[in-house]
Amino acid sequence: MQSCNSYRCFLKCLSCLCLFLHAIVEQPPTIITHTSGPIIALPFDSSVSIRCEARGNPPPQYRWTKDEEEFIPPYIMTNKTTHTSGTFLLPNKHLLQFQGKYRCYASNKMGTAITEEIELRVPSIPKFPKEEIDPLVVNEGDPIILRCNPPEGVAPRQLYWMSIDLQHIEQDQRVSMDIEGNLYFSNALQSDSRQDYCCFAAFSKIRTIVQKTAMTVTVKSLKPVNESAGSVSASPPVRKPGLLLPSGVQSEKVLLKGEELKLECIPEGFPTPTVHWMKMGQRLPSRRKLKNFGKLLTISDVEESDEGKYMCKVSNTAGEAVHYFDVIVEEPPKWLTEPPQSHLSVIGLDVHIKCSVSGKPQPDITWRRNGEIFQGEAKEDTEETIKGERFIYLQNGSLQITSAEKGDGGNYECVAVNTEGKAAVTAVLDVKDPTKIVHPPQDAQIISGTTAQLMCQAEYDKSLRSTFEVVWRKDQEEIPTHKFSYFVDDGMLQIMNVNLSDEGMYTCIARTNLDEDNATAQLTVLDVPDAPMHLKISDVKSPRNISLSWVPGSDHNSSVAEFVVEYEESQWEPGRWKELQKVPGNLATAELALHGHLNYQFRVYAVNAVGPGPPSEPTERHKTPPAAPERNPENIKIQGHLPHQMDIIPTVREHLNHQYLVLYRKLGVEDPWKDHLVKRHSFVVKNTSTFVPYEIKIRSRNSHGWGPEPKVVTGYSGEDVPTAAPQDVAVELINATVLRVSWTPVPPVTVRGHLGGYNWLRKRSLLNPNKILDDRQSLSFPGKRNHAIVPGLAPYSEYRLTVSVFNKKGNGPYSDAVTFTTSEGVPEQVHILTASSAQKDSILLVWGPPLEAHGILTGYLLQYQRINETTLEVVDSQEMNITGADTTQWRLQGLEEGSLYRFHLSACTQAGCGPPLTQESSTITAARDGNWRVSEAVNTSQSFHIIDGLKPGAVYTVRLMAKKLLDNASIFEDIIYTRVEGERSERRLDDFSTRGWFIGTMCAVALLTLVVLMACFLKRNKGGKYAGTPPHQQQEMFSMEKGHDSDEKPLKGSSLCSLNGNGDTVSRDSLVSYADGGGEFDEDGSFIGEYSVGEPSRLGTVTA
Repeated sequence: MQSCNSYRCFLKCLSCLCLFLHAIVEQPPTIITHTSGPIIALPFDSSVSIRCEARGNPPPQYRWTKDEEEFIPPYIMTNKTTHTSGTFLLPNKHLLQFQGKYRCYASNKMGTAITEEIELRVPSIPKFPKEEIDPLVVNEGDPIILRCNPPEGVAPRQLYWMSIDLQHIEQDQRVSMDIEGNLYFSNALQSDSRQDYCCFAAFSKIRTIVQKTAMTVTVKSLKPVNESAGSVSASPPVRKPGLLLPSGVQSEKVLLKGEELKLECIPEGFPTPTVHWMKMGQRLPSRRKLKNFGKLLTISDVEESDEGKYMCKVSNTAGEAVHYFDVIVEEPPKWLTEPPQSHLSVIGLDVHIKCSVSGKPQPDITWRRNGEIFQGEAKEDTEETIKGERFIYLQNGSLQITSAEKGDGGNYECVAVNTEGKAAVTAVLDVKDPTKIVHPPQDAQIISGTTAQLMCQAEYDKSLRSTFEVVWRKDQEEIPTHKFSYFVDDGMLQIMNVNLSDEGMYTCIARTNLDEDNATAQLTVLDVPDAPMHLKISDVKSPRNISLSWVPGSDHNSSVAEFVVEYEESQWEPGRWKELQKVPGNLATAELALHGHLNYQFRVYAVNAVGPGPPSEPTERHKTPPAAPERNPENIKIQGHLPHQMDIIPTVREHLNHQYLVLYRKLGVEDPWKDHLVKRHSFVVKNTSTFVPYEIKIRSRNSHGWGPEPKVVTGYSGEDVPTAAPQDVAVELINATVLRVSWTPVPPVTVRGHLGGYNWLRKRSLLNPNKILDDRQSLSFPGKRNHAIVPGLAPYSEYRLTVSVFNKKGNGPYSDAVTFTTSEGVPEQVHILTASSAQKDSILLVWGPPLEAHGILTGYLLQYQRINETTLEVVDSQEMNITGADTTQWRLQGLEEGSLYRFHLSACTQAGCGPPLTQESSTITAARDGNWRVSEAVNTSQSFHIIDGLKPGAVYTVRLMAKKLLDNASIFEDIIYTRVEGERSERRLDDFSTRGWFIGTMCAVALLTLVVLMACFLKRNKGGKYAGTPPHQQQEMFSMEKGHDSDEKPLKGSSLCSLNGNGDTVSRDSLVSYADGGGEFDEDGSFIGEYSVGEPSRLGTVTA
């Protein structure tokens, strides 16, 4: 039985060694992975997975058996590649019904592969049996054995002895527990007496701890009863050692090779015996360990050499006792090296499939390929060719294939048989195309700071795609791709911001888990040259002629093209370095000619194809003696502030003690030069002609002589305003806002200065012809031009355009005026748009006209869309034209109840419609028990309002609204109950109305009311008005003006009444009509009362 178990374990180990390979030819099914039993279902697992995956071509189909009967799994997991799978899930609920032994069958037309049995166990919660344990009474010095007998459960299981209050029972050489959980006392002491010895079993995997019934131990004292309590207690008598565990003198221990050997000896006696271990005829192996106070000998991973006789000897002062263990180590058949493994190989390589097996007796080996016998027994000490010259069967059982080909792939099965059993393992040989780099990286030269790209493209067997990768190495060290400067994508290596440290030999390695190929390229980094060193001034021929030499720095793989010598002097521009001379890159010296009376220092930098490098350290100062000026003033500025004079202002260094000879004459006239010697830095030539060109030159002089011959510059005398106006001014309208203007230029002589530009004037807006606008605009057009494009005109306006020449002195005379009008344009956006007074199927839109109509308004374009409030998508879209320029409100009918709408309103002229203004609003759902009704306007001078026609015994919602020009806002809302007419209310009213004080008060109020009404009637007939804000009179046209018109003009139709019959009861709330009635109201509008009820009635009155 143990041999069968060993053989089964052996097969389990071997079955996990197959690789997951793709078959190219038709193959019978091969189990590549499956769940190894037994499976322990834990109570807190949500489900249990039982795996079975096979490989074959065609892909195998799966079926399962449970306890040797067909079984249909409840839920099968699908493989993403083949869309079939043998793996299934079992839910934790009702898992007990699935307990049993399972087997997976994977089949295709080539055959069937079967797994070994997979046992599913559903463990119950382990429990100690309920039992009554009699107290244990022993004499002092006698041994004690407390049995635990723990329940079986899911491993691992840990055993403890503790008291009821969870205090561990102390263990030592006298008291110890064996591996089965029993507690042993080699000799009893009175201190061992207690009533709560408890054995605990802990099952960590199922998170359960169970406790055995507490046991009572009583140790009887050996002291005579008549001895006093204070006398010294007598020690237990000395007793020869014995063995509590194991029993007898000799026992046999059989185990498999690789298991752990455990030998246990627990003695009894007094004094407590000691335990000694030995192996007869040999020394104990070095792997042995002593545990449990020397009572347990363990040897891990036993081998054949560990077989033999072991002795346990226990001893004390009274004697000794021994026990012998015969240890037998059995070994199932095993592979001498390793079992035959699946192979991946490439075309042309040799394949060696090992199958070296040992066993007693020596097993016979047979090879099969794809199910067919491939070779019988091999002869002793020979190599035998079994199929052609490429297949060789070796004496040790291995198979060698020379120069593998694509067709050699398949399932190779090694079968080892002897009298003890049979072992068979299948190795899959898959011959792949080799990996080869087809586009290797090329040597490259890269400029520092840029990005280098090295390409490496390879071909490989596509079935190895998941394992294929391209790895880069620099100087034989793998490049850390986690660094931000390296980036690898699809075989291409990018090196960001290359610097000199990136230079080196780069190797591309294209590899799979089977083979690899590599290629190498040299990356050279080009950079700017280093700074020259060791600058030296030598060979001073004169103070102003010297030789400068230096030592070049590294050129960084790019030859130096030139050296640049710079200087800095501390007198004129200290701290500013200027270029002095360039030297070819193959030289390292420069002959320098210097200016006088300066304190120099020099530096040099090199330039190559990459760019200029850093400068060298500067030399020491070199001072030159004074000399005559070497240059004249530069950047001479010539201008005329007055028409008949010319200012000459040279740019000179104020710290120089120089004089300047100023020479000038008219340009183009061979007159002699007029000259003036000055010390100041400006000179004024007076009595010149207006805007006449002059030739000017300035020469420097100091105490050492004159400067070089100066250069001649040209300038003009002062300007004056132009004298002529442009002629033949014509305009051409391109569109409503853009104009083309043309003219005949004035003669240049009349400009009398530098030409500036032209002006025009907007006269009035055609929407308000009576209003003159002061809206001047101008544009400048430099140079000689005869036309211009003028943008930004206002549509539908009249312009008066004049053109004039202007220069720095001002404008010349204006041309004859040209009057033109611009065409209508599209209006601006409407000024305001509100949506209010929403009903079930309608919404009131109120808006203000555009501030700029750009023409005569013809009406409005209204587009409205129903919006899905969840997705915000447009469900329905419609549009309509609203005619009438004075329309400022519209009630939109026929809308969906309780829906969100988006409104787009544009103002329109004959030229088209302007940009829309957008507003959103929702229709309301029906009231709880009726419709909203709107009362007449409330008089704000009173603190109450009477609503007639309500139904007795009903519930009403009353809402007070502040009615403004463009919106409604609720300022009060409440729920009221109307009373039911009846006897009680009538009796109460009768009692109240018959009171004397009430009758007198009502008579006085009636009299006062009559007097007031008569006075009002008389005053009204005389043309008088009650106090209040008079309504504005409506105007026939609403216009929007440009300019500064401060007159207040109300919007036409400021009443909120309906315009074309589409209105509703809101029209009764007109601000104007209420004012005509004589009531008082704020300038914002009036108060509106709203109320709602299910059934309107004229019965009863409610005062709110």
